Amino acid sequence: MDEKVLTVGEKVHVITRRLFAEDLRRHFVGKIVAVTNHLIRVEGYAFVFHAGLNEYRKRPDMRTRIFSLTDAENIVNVIPEGVEIESLQYEFVNQRLVVTDQAGFSLDINEFGPTA
Repeated sequence: MDEKVLTVGEKVHVITRRLFAEDLRRHFVGKIVAVTNHLIRVEGYAFVFHAGLNEYRKRPDMRTRIFSLTDAENIVNVIPEGVEIESLQYEFVNQRLVVTDQAGFSLDINEFGPTA
């Protein structure tokens, strides 16, 4: 059976879970350019957490990454079609870390803690 949960053209925000506390905190936002039942190829931007500044920093160059959809290490969030990935940035809103385009889209990326 060839059923895919994601399609070419969809936009995603991918969090790579850390295995150890000292591992880099890496996120990726981009557009799917190829998909199989188990993998997605995404063109977009990497964000890496800068501990000294306590913030995520966007890498300026566009990259192409391949993510597994069956690996528990990857948390994949679908981003609405109209969001421009180039405009996404991280900020704190009500003490919660969110990814926002400053034009109506906001994605709370905290895995733990209060939801309100």
